[in-house]
Parts: sequence; structure tokens; C-alpha cells
Amino acid sequence: MSVLLDPREQQFRIGSHHAGLSLFLRHLPANENVQAKGVVLYVHGATFPSALSIAHRFDGRSWRDELCAAGFHVWALDFHGYGNSDPYPGMSEAPDGKEPLCSTDDASWQVEQAVRFICQHHTVTRISLIAHSWATIVAGRFAARSADLVDRLVLFGPIAQRSGGAAADFPAWRLVSLQDQWQRFTSEVPTGEAPVLSRRHFAEWGERYLDSDPTSRTRTPASVKTPSGPWYDIGRAWAGDLAYQPERVMAPVAIIRGEWDSMCRDDDAQWLFAAFARAPIRRDVKIGRATHLMHLESNRYGLYRETQAFLAGGDQPIDAI
Repeated sequence: MSVLLDPREQQFRIGSHHAGLSLFLRHLPANENVQAKGVVLYVHGATFPSALSIAHRFDGRSWRDELCAAGFHVWALDFHGYGNSDPYPGMSEAPDGKEPLCSTDDASWQVEQAVRFICQHHTVTRISLIAHSWATIVAGRFAARSADLVDRLVLFGPIAQRSGGAAADFPAWRLVSLQDQWQRFTSEVPTGEAPVLSRRHFAEWGERYLDSDPTSRTRTPASVKTPSGPWYDIGRAWAGDLAYQPERVMAPVAIIRGEWDSMCRDDDAQWLFAAFARAPIRRDVKIGRATHLMHLESNRYGLYRETQAFLAGGDQPIDAI
């Protein structure tokens, strides 16, 4: 197991649908003396695992701390090839000329393994999911296939279908350096606008990012080995081939995006909102002064509050008895 990020954190290894491999889950219970609100699973995006997203503390406070204080049990999954889940065997081989690892379909079965374990752990029939970026495709594919296991979906920075050219080819895995991450984190902020991520926060986060791959500092520049399937799937979506059908999702859905998010533009959110035609409740929320990485930025509490309010429910009439 990994180092506990909180004294109350519980860690689990569960079986994968890949024979011989295990998946890593972390769980932080809801705070005591708070009315229980439900169970939530966080699924991370293309380049960094749960310890660096929902569980990472900026100035001593993480997103999951906020959710636990509001009465939620918070779980987080590391996909194969990320964080503390077992890597794909192919990640120890040369990447070129091989299928990109951690495709949407593969990852959706990892999510299903996690959700079924969590439901059994809490003796509940369904839970809610929070997904970021590429993982919104994964969550959508899972929710379309297993509607009975899903309560609500929060999709922030979601990937939509676009009409573009052919998807680019990718190797099985790729290396992502700190400079690559800094470029991702800052490139969407318009010229002349104040930064939304401090150098101090990024420096602290960056050390933990390199820690997520024990071999990262043996490379020049230091970089983390990352499956390429997510990037390939995003390219496919933008070439007109989204790996799930939003119209098959039956759970309430919240789309949350940043004002400056180039990966979820206004037209993307509008397309998704219309495509989730069978979702009984739909929300489309834009966070000001935020980018695709809004959960790590200065306006992250806007994302926290919108997510918390949506997951708490209370937006459906009580059925007449």
C-alpha cells in the first residue's frame, strides 16, 4: 500500500478484470456528526492519479476533505498505469508500434470493478461518480452500460464529440515531464490575466507528481510514464468517434467547465447537454477564471460547491405516497 494521505484514510487492493493485476482504491469516510449524504467515487484524467487530484491538499485542504465534511464517503480509483494500481505489463516494454494502453473500454471495466466493490462495502445499490476530462468518457461508457449502479454523474472538463480529421496515432505509453504539466496548467489563461495556479503550489504538487513514478527522476528531464490510451480516445472523440453514447445515460448529469477551458468549449458543453437527452436532470455550469485543470486552481472552491450541491440532490419532487 502507499503512504496514507490522512490518518483516517483506508486503502484497498481489489481484483482487476485483467488476470493477475490489482487495482488501488483509497477511501476517506464522511466526517462524524455530519448527516450522511452518500457515496462518491472519483475517477482521474489522463496524466495524474487520485493522490494528485481529489486527495491533494493545497494549503492543508483537499477536495475530498470538503466532500467528507459535507457528509460524503469519498473513494478514488487509480487506473492501471497510474499511481498505486498495477501497471500494464506492456509499460515495461518499448512503446512504439503497439496499441495505446488504458483505452476507454478497458478503463470502464476497471471502474465497474471498483463500483461493485464499493457498493458491497457500504451495502448500497448505487453510488455517484465525479470524473475529469478523459475519464468523463470512461464514466459515460460505464453509466450507459450499468445504469443500475449509478446515482449521479459530475463531469468536469468533459470531452465531447467534435467533427475533425482523423485521430492521431499514439504509442502504448508516453513520458510526461513537469514542464509538460506546467504548460498544460498555464496555457489556457489569456494574456494579461492573473495566474490561476501559483508557482508555490505547482512546485509542491510537482514533487508529488514525480513521486507517482518511482523511476521518474532517473530520466532527463524527470518525467512520469503514462498510458497513451486516454490521449488517443480524446483524439477519436474530436475526430467524430466518441467512445460512448450520451443518450444511453439515465442518471442525473452535471457538466461543469471552466471559462477558459479549451478542451470543453461552449459548443462542446451545448452538444453534451443536448446529447444527455434521457438524463432526468441536467446541469451546465461554467466556473469563471478557470481552465481545464480547475480542481487545482484558485477558483477550485467554486467547483467544490457546485459539485457538492448537485450530489446532495434535493432537486427532485418527493413522490406522492
